[in-house]
Parts: sequence; structure tokens; C-alpha cells
Amino acid sequence: MVRYYDDRSVQVTSAAIHVDGRTYPLAEISLVWHLRGSRSWRVLAGRGAIGAALAGPLVAAALGVALALWLHRSLTVTIAIVGASVLVGLAVGPVADFLFEHLDRSYARGSRQLELWVRWRGQPVRLLSTRDALRFGQVYRAVQRAMEAGQAPALRARNTGPSGNMARPRNRP
Repeated sequence: MVRYYDDRSVQVTSAAIHVDGRTYPLAEISLVWHLRGSRSWRVLAGRGAIGAALAGPLVAAALGVALALWLHRSLTVTIAIVGASVLVGLAVGPVADFLFEHLDRSYARGSRQLELWVRWRGQPVRLLSTRDALRFGQVYRAVQRAMEAGQAPALRARNTGPSGNMARPRNRP
């Protein structure tokens, strides 16, 4: 038995799909599809906040330099304002890695509700509903691979010619 995916609540094998203690044999599944929900504005707002946190110190530094040049103060005051502005701009450096990591995770998790459905014994059944886009993609691909592997012998038998060789399409009309 081949195991295509395995986590705490979903297992996809060459024989069946196991979801939260329920088992769906592949032989009883006739169709697999997925649905995408609408975007979560909360997730998009969080991404925007991360972007603002990254850009904030840089904008403050640019405004400080512009202010220093606009004030036309003595050279010492101008250098002090520009120096402080540059330090504010450099403040983004230590937190940038942290913020980019959160932004990357946000995209991996996704911003939509994703659902995996199958037709099992003639009835539609929702196997999985999650906002985690990475996990959903892994489960969906595992189900596709398991279904394709289960259909391969039937396809080979159907495409086999009388000599036992695979039927090949001809180039001639």
C-alpha cells in the first residue's frame, strides 16, 4: 500500500482516503473537485499592516531628510536630523526578516476557504475544509495521484491492442 499523504487528520493511501476517522475507499469515489471561497479581508488587512510596518521606518527616514533640507538650519542641525532619520530607516533591518517571514507564512496559508469534495457512492461528500492553502494543495494532489494510480490498470487494459501492445495513435488521417 502506497501512502501519498499523512497528517493528524487526513491520510491518503493507494486504497482509501481517511479523514477524521472516516474511510472512503478509492474504488467507491467517482469524482474529485474543489471549491474556493471568497477572500478573507482580515488576512489581506494583516498583509497590508506588515507592508506598512516594513515601509514605515523608511518613509519616516525620507521625511526626516526632506525636513532637514527644508528647514535650512545650520549644518550641525541638518546633519543631526539626517543622522537621526538614517537611524530610523535602519531600524527596519532587524525586524525585516521577522516581518517577511510572517508575510511568507500568510501567503502559504492563503486568504480563502478551500474545500475538497468527492462523489462517494453517488453522494457529494466534503472531505476537507481549510484556509491553509499549502496543506490543501498537498492533500488535493495526493488524492489526484491516488486516483490516477488506481485507474492506471484499467486505462492500460482499455488501450491494449490485440497483440498485447499499447495502442498508438497513427500520424495518418
